[in-house]
Amino acid sequence: MYSIGYDIGSSSIKAALVNTASGKSVDVVSEPKVEMGMIALENGWAEQHPDDWWQHVCTATKVLLKKHHIDPKEITGIGISYQMHGLVVVDQEGTPLRNSIIWCDSRAVQIGQNAFDQLGHRKCASQLLNSPANFTASKLKWVKENEPEVYEKIHKFMLPGDYLAYKFSGEICSTISGLSEGIFWDFEHNDIADWLLEHYGIDQRMAPRLVDTFSVQGQVSEAGAAASGLAPGTPILYRAGDQPNNALSLNVFEPGEVAATGGTSGVVYAVTENLSVKESSRVNNFAHVNYNVGQPRIGKLLCINGSGIQYRWLLNNLDVSSYDEMNRLAASVPIGSDGVLIHPFGNGAERMLDNKTLGTQVSRVNLNKHSKAHLCRAALEGIAFSFVYGMEIMVSDGIMPTAIRAGNDNLFRSDIFSNTIAILLDKEIEIYDTTGAIGAARACELHKGDFETFGSNIMDNDYLMKFEPSGDASEYKSAYQKWKHQLKLLINNS
Repeated sequence: MYSIGYDIGSSSIKAALVNTASGKSVDVVSEPKVEMGMIALENGWAEQHPDDWWQHVCTATKVLLKKHHIDPKEITGIGISYQMHGLVVVDQEGTPLRNSIIWCDSRAVQIGQNAFDQLGHRKCASQLLNSPANFTASKLKWVKENEPEVYEKIHKFMLPGDYLAYKFSGEICSTISGLSEGIFWDFEHNDIADWLLEHYGIDQRMAPRLVDTFSVQGQVSEAGAAASGLAPGTPILYRAGDQPNNALSLNVFEPGEVAATGGTSGVVYAVTENLSVKESSRVNNFAHVNYNVGQPRIGKLLCINGSGIQYRWLLNNLDVSSYDEMNRLAASVPIGSDGVLIHPFGNGAERMLDNKTLGTQVSRVNLNKHSKAHLCRAALEGIAFSFVYGMEIMVSDGIMPTAIRAGNDNLFRSDIFSNTIAILLDKEIEIYDTTGAIGAARACELHKGDFETFGSNIMDNDYLMKFEPSGDASEYKSAYQKWKHQLKLLINNS
C-alpha cells in the first residue's frame, strides 16, 4: 500500500509516492515541466490562480499511478504541503473569486504595520506571537479595501493547502497551524483572533472550520476522483505549510530541534514550547504541526532572503561551470577568505535585519591579490555567517538548540558552508536526502500517533552524513566577528 504527498510550491508541484510499510520513497515527480509563472499586475504583487495548482496536482497524480502501475485503491492517504501565507477566497459554490495572493506578494505590508501599531505591539506579540505584517489576514483586508465587489461575494477564505484539500473532497477546512501562519490565531485564548478580524472588519464566518493536522480531514469525492485519478473515499490525512512540513520531513518536533534549509532563500526553523516572544518583528512564530493546547509546540521561523540566490548569482556571473567547481575554488582559499567579506543581502528587504534592504556588499577586495576563488569562499562564508547571525537572534528569543538537521540542498552539500556553521554554533549538523512531498506522504501515517516509527523511517531511508564541530574554532570565530562588525556598520549607515 502507498500514501501520496504533494508539495505545492510557487514554481512547481511535487508529488511523492511512498510505501506505507517501509516509509521508502518510490518516486517523486514535478509538474509542470517548466516553472510556473506568477502574475504581477503591479510592482511588488505576486499572484497565481489556484486552479492551476489543482491541474498540476491531477497531472502529477496520474503520472505516478500510471508509471508505477498503481491501482488507485492502493493509495491509503493523501498528505499536503503548501506555500505558506497565500490567500484564496471562494464564493458560495467554492469557485475562486480572484487569483491567489501568494506568499511573496508585498501589497499588504503597510496594512499589517498599521494594525501592529494600532492594536499594540505587546498585544500582538503575546496573543498572535507575531506582527500582522504582510500575512494572509492583512492580504484579506487589502481585498476588502480595494476590491469591495469581490469581498462582498466571499463565502470562505483559505490557505493554498486548504484549497487543494477542498478540490479533492469538496469540504472547506483548515488547521490551527494553518490559521496561525495567516495570523488568524490567538494563542492566549486558543481560538480564532476575533479581535484582529474585528479590527480589519472581516466577518468571522468566512473562516474555515478546524480539523486536526493529523486526522481524517476529508475524503476524495466523486468529482475529486474523476479529476485526479484517485479512488473515491481516499482520506486526506495531513496538511501543513511548507516550512513546518520541511521540519516534519527532518523529524523536527520537539523543543530545541532545528530544521535548516539552504535553497534560494535560507530558513532556520526551531521548535519551542515557550509562548513568549521577544523578536516578533524579526522572527515569525507559528503553531507547529504537533501543536496542542496541553503541550504547545511553536515553530520559530527566521528567513534569510539573500542565501542560495547569492551563490547562484556568482555561478551565473563568474567564469565557472558548476557549483562543484566553485566549491573546489573556495577550498583553495584559507578560512576568512584572506580578508574578503561578502554580506549576501541582495534579494530584497531582510526581516531579520528589521526589514532593511542592504543589497549584497562585497568589501576588502585587493585587486592585486584576490581572485574568483576568494569570492567563492567569501560567499559561502558570508551565507554561513548569516545563518549563524540568525541563530543568535533565535537564541535571544529563547531557543536552545539541541539538534540541527538539514536537507541535502545545494548549500549544505558544501563542506565549507556546513562546517562553518557547525563549528561556530558548536553543534552537529545532520544531513538528510528528502523532500517536502516525501515528508507529506509519510505524515499520512501519523494520525495513528506512531512518531517513533516515523522518525525511524527518516533515519533508515534518508540519513546521509553529519558535520561535526571539530578542530580549532579560533580562525572561524575571528572571521565571523569581522563579518559581524562590518554588518553592524552597514546597518547603521543604511
